[in-house]
Amino acid sequence: MIDVLRRTLLRGLFGFLAVSTAAVGQATAETSDFNAFLAKLWPDAQASGVTRETFDTAFKGVTPDASIIAQTKKQSEFVRPIWAYVDSAIGGTRVARGREAANQWESTVTAIEARYGVDRRAFIGVWGMETSYGSFFGNSYVIRSLATLAFVRYRDDFFRNELIIALKILQEGHVDRADMKGSWAGAMGHTQFMPSSFQKYAVDHDRDGHKDIWSTVPDALASTANYLKEHGWQNGLPWGFEVSVPGGLDLKQALGRKTFAAFAAVGIKRADGEAMPRRGEATLYFPSGIRGPALLITDNFKVIKAYNSSDAYAMGVGLLGDMIYGGDSFIKAWPKKDPQLSKEQRFEVQKLLTRRGLYKGKIDGRFGEQSRESITQFQAQNNLTPDGYPNAELLAKLKTAPSGISR
Repeated sequence: MIDVLRRTLLRGLFGFLAVSTAAVGQATAETSDFNAFLAKLWPDAQASGVTRETFDTAFKGVTPDASIIAQTKKQSEFVRPIWAYVDSAIGGTRVARGREAANQWESTVTAIEARYGVDRRAFIGVWGMETSYGSFFGNSYVIRSLATLAFVRYRDDFFRNELIIALKILQEGHVDRADMKGSWAGAMGHTQFMPSSFQKYAVDHDRDGHKDIWSTVPDALASTANYLKEHGWQNGLPWGFEVSVPGGLDLKQALGRKTFAAFAAVGIKRADGEAMPRRGEATLYFPSGIRGPALLITDNFKVIKAYNSSDAYAMGVGLLGDMIYGGDSFIKAWPKKDPQLSKEQRFEVQKLLTRRGLYKGKIDGRFGEQSRESITQFQAQNNLTPDGYPNAELLAKLKTAPSGISR
């Protein structure tokens, strides 16, 4: 019995040693590969003005973070129902806390709004959406996050370039290594700038010699306003608002970009009863189809999307900013009980639209402006309600309607 037990223990020990040796070997190989990656990175960092001391300090003790890659598949603004995302944007205490923050920084907000010509609701909305007014920046060391993504070549060379710029930010002394915290993807500070956005748009609003988006709220908000301005923000133009669409209206009369007067001429009115803007143009948008809220969205909606390319994100920012300054949520209820397409069905919709020559974007199951426009075009050609929304009826028609033939 003792011999059997001894043999069993020895087999277990040898098995453990084999697994441990393999794990150590894998870790050693990964470390070697990462060191080789850093060796190739150094000349480019040096050419960008980074000293050896800054480089070595930045990477001291840094290893790839295995948890980061999984995060690339969890972008909630694309994978959750749009109403769930928007409801979370304005839910809980976020609006109330936004009002407190806006009041606390009122004089700063007023100065930034005047200097950059960007509506305070936009940059305060971004602040609330990104970090809930500075309550959480992310707890990842930005250099490690970017180095991990660059090491595995996620999105080709994008994160390698961001990494080099992040090293330059350290070199220039805008933030200390210990304080360079951010998201798993390397977004930093109160309003989550990527390093390249910091390089192009960050400003030293308080004129202390540092563009500090981590601990200086005026710098962070002014940098965000500058970002929106440089991406084309039009002062005096709303991002969008909810409208009521008269029953029986042929939506083909309301398709495309039009003046507010043109929408009013076909009976479309603001849901809050206010007058339409006197200038500007907009597009009719049904974020959850004809059964949900209808919006008119403007070029400023697209400017917010420059910050994050999701329609849900832009709507969340706009609605949050409006509500902080006294506006209301949508009046018409979301059609939450309506069945949603599965991920596979969303891929299929894009593939079928592509085959018909209506869609030229990525086949990724994410529905943004390009998908919406191609869906609307197909719906208008095939006697479906042209609301730009993907549902089972659309998918069935895509499968059966003759290619290139309108119905």
